[in-house]
This record gives sequence, structure tokens and C-alpha cells, in this order.
Amino acid sequence: MILASCDPSLVPVFTPPHPHLGRYDVCTSGRPIQAVNGGPIEALEALDAFGGAGTYDRAALARLFGGTRVQVARAWATRGRTFESITRLSPYPDASLTHLLPGTMEIRWTLDR
Repeated sequence: MILASCDPSLVPVFTPPHPHLGRYDVCTSGRPIQAVNGGPIEALEALDAFGGAGTYDRAALARLFGGTRVQVARAWATRGRTFESITRLSPYPDASLTHLLPGTMEIRWTLDR
């Protein structure tokens, strides 16, 4: 399921700055991760959950989560000639890394082959 509200301001924060292939979208929903995910969910430390590809301030993200684990679900899908890699995270930070928001963030990498 693709989340309805995509926020371009989150893309440069949580994704690689200049992907050589494909494109990134970052979308959010107020719905809990269980409601938008059909697969397994794991609990990870914030820095492990968000990875090292984005430009976000790692220390600020760690402080924001304060040891709270992030629920993470990963999946992939193909539709015709399109491949998508999907990471869902809950709770998630705002772009300024000052507030944790309830609901689910979806980071989606899409490659049209």
C-alpha cells in the first residue's frame, strides 16, 4: 500500500542526495504501521532504522528518539517494468528532527526498467 501524503521536504533529509538510478519518495500517514503493512515488523535503534544514506544529523536523530526503538518493515514489489523497494518506519521524525510523529513514514525507491 502506498501512503497518500508524500512530502518532498523529507526526501533530501532521509534519502541519498543524488541517486544514480531511480528516484526516492517519502510519504507519511497518521495510520499505525500495522495498518499499512502486510509483512513482518522489527524494532531497531533509530540510526539502524534510518541508515546512513540520508543527510540528516545523526546525533539529533539519536537524541530525538532517546533510545526509543523504531518499528521497521521492509518490502519490495514489481509492477510491470517498475521495481520498488519500500521501508516503513514508525514513529517518524519531522524534517527538522525536533518532533516525533505518530503514524508511519514510507521511504520508497522506484526504478523504471
